[in-house]
Amino acid sequence: MQLKDSVIIITGGGQGLGRSMAEFLAARGARLALVDLDQQRLDEAAAACKAAGGDARSYVCNVANEEQVGDMVNQVASDFGAINGLINNAGILRDGLLLKSKDGQIQKLSLSQWQSVIDVNLTGVFLCTRDVGAKMIELGNQGLIINISSISRAGNIGQSNYSAAKAGVAALTVVWARELARFGIRVAGIAPGFIETEMTASMKPEALEKMTAGIPLKRMGKPDEIAHSAAYLFENEFYTGRVLELDGGLRL
Repeated sequence: MQLKDSVIIITGGGQGLGRSMAEFLAARGARLALVDLDQQRLDEAAAACKAAGGDARSYVCNVANEEQVGDMVNQVASDFGAINGLINNAGILRDGLLLKSKDGQIQKLSLSQWQSVIDVNLTGVFLCTRDVGAKMIELGNQGLIINISSISRAGNIGQSNYSAAKAGVAALTVVWARELARFGIRVAGIAPGFIETEMTASMKPEALEKMTAGIPLKRMGKPDEIAHSAAYLFENEFYTGRVLELDGGLRL
């Protein structure tokens, strides 16, 4: 599909990888609907997209809230007149070991830690894909839905909730690709490894060194490398039902 003039929704589009993908796609003429919880960051991201050469509008929405997602999708369709793509990028971390024992006391990963990540990282992907897919079918629009998974889908210590959610997202990518193909809607995934973001920039140098030591390419990925891959998936119309791993050769 051609990126120019395509209408693409990006959740978590106000910051991090979401904003990087938005600016990259905007530079290729895409029209972006940026979804996040922080209005100020959304406005800054939208302005950056316009400066890059594309159109962009911002929408405050909690992707884990069914009513808010439905309203957001309807508003995007009304504002742009079409929906050609979705990037399910919004996500949170609430890391912790399943069980910890200290001085004879056992600490458990709380249900709230588990549920909050599942709600945003898995249920949010379900809600957005369901409602965007329905609207695309209603409007007669074809296109692509990209789910952002992670190499943690293979299982990563201290990330029971995150790994479960990202594994679920990877599995749903295959399911939905098979179910939605008849409507001309492709579904693909991207599983990033360690990427240079605001979060990694705040880490201690020794922690960063240890992190990159296990990566065969001996460096973290750059946000533009994820964005470039998203653009590739939109443009390659034979890619569907697969998760593209971008981890510098690292395997968890």
